[in-house]
Amino acid sequence: MPAPLPTTSVPVRKGAWGRQLLEWLVIVLFAMLIAAGLRVFVVQSFFVPTGSMVPTLQIGDRIIAVKIGYTIHRGDIIVFRRTPGDTTTTDSHLVKRVIGLPEETISSRGATVLIDGKPLKEPWLPALTSSCVESAENIPTTKIAPGHYFVMGDCRGNSVDSRRWGTVPASYVVGRVVVIMWRFGHPYFHWF
Repeated sequence: MPAPLPTTSVPVRKGAWGRQLLEWLVIVLFAMLIAAGLRVFVVQSFFVPTGSMVPTLQIGDRIIAVKIGYTIHRGDIIVFRRTPGDTTTTDSHLVKRVIGLPEETISSRGATVLIDGKPLKEPWLPALTSSCVESAENIPTTKIAPGHYFVMGDCRGNSVDSRRWGTVPASYVVGRVVVIMWRFGHPYFHWF
């Protein structure tokens, strides 16, 4: 039988605990700086306060918007700062769907949106029911300015949007919605 190995204790140097604490503080601070940087420059979560995007987005949904490296297309859902013409809310950020792009002419005939005089197909728009139904979109013929977007809520009958307060300047756009991550008090993931 081999002889037992001698045990030795390693003496704790003075200041070792202080050094470990300092290392952990640096790691935590670094992680907080990265998280803050991501929120400011890359992604941000938002809370949906109203039903203007029902049934696509529900009141209380938590969504994530990408703030860099995206291109805005028709049908995208965007988050933007409230425009000066919108006096119906005090919310600082709004969520709507892009319907008209810069330099297009938008109008409507009944419940049909026209882009440059042609009916717009809206495959993203679910069948509207209840208060979301609107018999007419009420869009006067409007030439969208360069660098602006015409946005509407999916719940057309219950959405105050570009039909009321005009287009959204590109400089007001915060980001493009990419995922719903929370719905009805539970984790819920739906990618756009």
